[in-house]
Amino acid sequence: MNNPIRLYMSMSLDGYIAGPDDRPGQELGRDGGRLFNWLDDRHSDGPSGQVYREALATGALISGRRTFELAGRWQGDHHDGVPIFVLTHQVDDGDVPPGHARFVTDVEDCARQARAAAGDRPVMVHGAGAAQALPRAGQLDEMEIHLVPVLLGNGRRLFDHLGGDHIELDLVRRLEDRDVTHLRYRVHHRPEEAA
Repeated sequence: MNNPIRLYMSMSLDGYIAGPDDRPGQELGRDGGRLFNWLDDRHSDGPSGQVYREALATGALISGRRTFELAGRWQGDHHDGVPIFVLTHQVDDGDVPPGHARFVTDVEDCARQARAAAGDRPVMVHGAGAAQALPRAGQLDEMEIHLVPVLLGNGRRLFDHLGGDHIELDLVRRLEDRDVTHLRYRVHHRPEEAA
């Protein structure tokens, strides 16, 4: 696939992407910053540097609304001025997102717009809301999980609300680095989704 829609998320071994009580001023929750220690090596020539450069080479971003708000709306620019598509249940009158961001209420329309905007580059996905909405709609192609060897024990889980459908994955890449294993999975689409 030329421009896959690919989730990029750091996750604890017990499935958490943020510690408990994630909120403005404590965006990663208590002890959630532990999941991002691998970013200390983001400028290296090693696996974490490679994964980081790949993430920044994406041509568009899909984010859940909660992630977008907790991130301070990225001041309208996540990286290199790429379009930001924010999945949200509703858009309030007068709420205009900054910079390159726009709100989208339909998952399939969001995926379509993001692919078109990304051109031949992958689309990055951030946040648990988007990570759950996209596969439910058959619109997530790959997952890049930065698996961190820690058990947070509590907080915000990545895949709490996927629904009852079984989703098969193929491991297509595994990169080991200090304090993280970068795992890339390809999502199996059901026949009706591939049509």
